[in-house]
Amino acid sequence: MKTFIVPHDFSPVADLALQHAVTTASTMEAKIYVLHVVPKQKDIAAAQKELKKHLVKYEGNTEVEPYVRVGSIFEDIGEFAAEHHAELIFMGTHGTRGWQHVTGSYALKVVTSSKVPLIIVQKGELQPTGYDDIVVPLDLEKESKQKLTIVADLAMYFKSRVHVITTEETDEFLRHKTEANIQFAQKFFSERKIEITVKSVSSSGFDEEVVKHAIETKSDLIAIMNLHKNSLFGTLTSGHEPYIINNEAGISTLIVNPMDSPYGTSVLFS
Repeated sequence: MKTFIVPHDFSPVADLALQHAVTTASTMEAKIYVLHVVPKQKDIAAAQKELKKHLVKYEGNTEVEPYVRVGSIFEDIGEFAAEHHAELIFMGTHGTRGWQHVTGSYALKVVTSSKVPLIIVQKGELQPTGYDDIVVPLDLEKESKQKLTIVADLAMYFKSRVHVITTEETDEFLRHKTEANIQFAQKFFSERKIEITVKSVSSSGFDEEVVKHAIETKSDLIAIMNLHKNSLFGTLTSGHEPYIINNEAGISTLIVNPMDSPYGTSVLFS
């Protein structure tokens, strides 16, 4: 059985992340561990009681198990994910201020070093049909093929449409490489009978163009690849790293860190 993890701090946005996880799990027949971390042993009983309140509405819908442990949430997420062989982590963020907290110190290390893909939820419940439309910024890095594999996994479960967006290159070498990557993506998704669209935009303000395209296509998810240590956006504008996650439309973000795995092997649902 597949396993998902939802770190939960009793906040409304954590409830939203849990709703996304439950909707996804119901389609994929996955088990969900809802993790809350307390600083001291004496806090466990009260936390267990409070956590169960947030899970009542899901009783009988899917396999959801609360789990309270002593430690630091940012240090324990990776360890807990490894212990339970998790395929996906759903995490809520409280907008710009909350994301500053999430990307600070320990949390940034968790996100950028996680062997498990994360879906960051900002606002808005996931509809029962799941992630119907997924935007995929396509760059020139070979590791991005892993992102395509994970997106394809989700798309095949939800029968999603995939919207690839890339930059218009003026340099002839880069233009040919971009065209080759687009052809690869088209073939990759078409072979899996996944509907795909492709759009090229100016490289200037690419972050903003990605979000704009997600809004135009009414997408539920934007998939990004972390290719730089201590950064979340690879070729996306480094100065605007929080922009996509904190996008004005509240569209959820899938973050994938490169793994030592061939592109044809799923690093999400093996």
